[in-house]
Amino acid sequence: MQHYDVIVVGGGHAGCEAAAAGARIGMRVALVSRSAGDIGMLSCNPAIGGLGKGHLIREIDAFDGLIGRVGDAAALQFRLLNRSKGPAVQGPRAQVDRRRYRAAMASAIAAEANIVVVAAEVTGLTTSGRNVTGVETTVGRLRAAAVVVTTGTFLAATLHHGRATSHGGRVGEAPATALATAIAALGLPRGRFKTGTPPRLDGRTIDWGSLDLQFGDADPTTLSDAAVAASPPHLACGMTRTTAASHAIVRAHLADTPTYGGDVVGRGPRYCPSLEDKVVRFGDRDGHNIFLEPEGFDDATIYPNGISTALPPPVQAALVATIPGLERASIVQPGYAVEYDYVDPRALTPALMVRGRPGLFLAGQINGTTGYEEAAGQGLIAGINAARFAGGDEPIHLDRATSYLGVMIDDLTTLGVSEPYRMFTSRAEFRLSLRIDNAGERLTPRGIDAGVVGRDRAARFAAAQAKRDAVRTLLGTLAATPAAVARGGVAVNQDGVVRSAGDWLAHPAVDWTIASRVWPELAAVDPATAAVVAVDARYGVYLARQAGEIAAFRADEALRLADGIAFDRIPGVSPEMAERLDAARPAMFGAAVRVAGVTPGALTSLLAHARRAA
Repeated sequence: MQHYDVIVVGGGHAGCEAAAAGARIGMRVALVSRSAGDIGMLSCNPAIGGLGKGHLIREIDAFDGLIGRVGDAAALQFRLLNRSKGPAVQGPRAQVDRRRYRAAMASAIAAEANIVVVAAEVTGLTTSGRNVTGVETTVGRLRAAAVVVTTGTFLAATLHHGRATSHGGRVGEAPATALATAIAALGLPRGRFKTGTPPRLDGRTIDWGSLDLQFGDADPTTLSDAAVAASPPHLACGMTRTTAASHAIVRAHLADTPTYGGDVVGRGPRYCPSLEDKVVRFGDRDGHNIFLEPEGFDDATIYPNGISTALPPPVQAALVATIPGLERASIVQPGYAVEYDYVDPRALTPALMVRGRPGLFLAGQINGTTGYEEAAGQGLIAGINAARFAGGDEPIHLDRATSYLGVMIDDLTTLGVSEPYRMFTSRAEFRLSLRIDNAGERLTPRGIDAGVVGRDRAARFAAAQAKRDAVRTLLGTLAATPAAVARGGVAVNQDGVVRSAGDWLAHPAVDWTIASRVWPELAAVDPATAAVVAVDARYGVYLARQAGEIAAFRADEALRLADGIAFDRIPGVSPEMAERLDAARPAMFGAAVRVAGVTPGALTSLLAHARRAA
């Protein structure tokens, strides 16, 4: 029997971040995957980041996580989404080379001296009383103080090609059947979800000359704030649309699909629906956009993002031929759907540990989420907290005012999921404070305190923070009259009031270029530092107001509810409200406020109870 501090089951995005986080803290970690070649595999589209998702990546990066750096190393092109909008809702995205991404992630895992990769299937969990103490595998038993399970879409999974089914969590790969049985034996609440993938195409058979092309940004914003893209890649994506003929084929064959044929019971992601769902739900649309995403510099395979389908393979061929530019396109691999088990995330604490099962942590799609970035974020937090549990330390907790990571985990553990969960900027109440440019300021100190940030990133953060602090101080000492600012080339109200440079940067007409004309010493500030400081100055009034809102939020959020609290015994809490609260088991009063359907009267009674107990 082999002994470790932490065992991580699964080598996807959640598993890699969990293993790496535990290793950086100094724990001996076993990363168990059926094959070492599966580590870092991109199961779905060859792209990382986006709106909300890019925020998660920057926050993972602030904790010295992997996904941002690995994505940058494999990038085919970079784009900053929502560039024309405010900085709070801008998100970096990268098309990546699938093979290079997997190789870079495998290298990052191999570089961690504290990680041992074990090629095996996990067939069960070992326990001592209520504690989970290790795993059973096809190569023997492994013991550890903490186990992180990150099985993705493999738990009791079924693949669907039309009405034909097979067992698998990804095409050509077997499901995690024995582990699903072991998790069921623990009595955890479970559900069934589905997801899908489009047919892969041979790019050499696509008529690129008839299509619009989309290139990356000339001035790239990378996924990691540590990356420098001096010579950005410029491999283009193509754009096309489905047609009325495409939709007619889908309608004619709905009964041949697993969803509309009645074979699938699991609900799919609302924000990434199959083509069948699009045609049924949006029947008045004359077409749906398709983005033709290259899978690599040296790979002719194209991922047609927008036509996820489980139609029978022959029907898929006829469908593709109705799409402009794809009339002669060859299918390399047909699309399919996968149905899999997930665990209701309300069974988890905010540390992502299973309630009542000390030592067992869950992360990724097993918690009902969808997306690489959501999985990686959960893996990071689960890995940190598993390592802290193994070391006898208290878990870290990120609240909604701290990060998108905190928003996601609170949403999952408090509200649960009725469909695969995806991150959006609209989910965050305090998003003006949770920008991609200040993720390090918000979270790297937390990571340093937790011991998960390496020396290089800590030193880089300290240097960057010193620059920002120095410039903020400088902005407070520099001042000018409206007349002096007007000489910088901008019309401002000549009220004669002397204002600091920081106050002037809040004026909509005064940017850093104008400010540098008024105060030449600002021209020496490096662009990265200037950009962050300028945003803080521009939104200073709103950030101050939001800081007050955050303080009020935390006043309630800080009221911890006792473990095992009997909601049905609190005067003023009805049996129905107690049932809702029991299902969510909020750890703090602030989380109880967000439990769906709980009345203000019940919350008032709970608040009074929490204050008496504090």
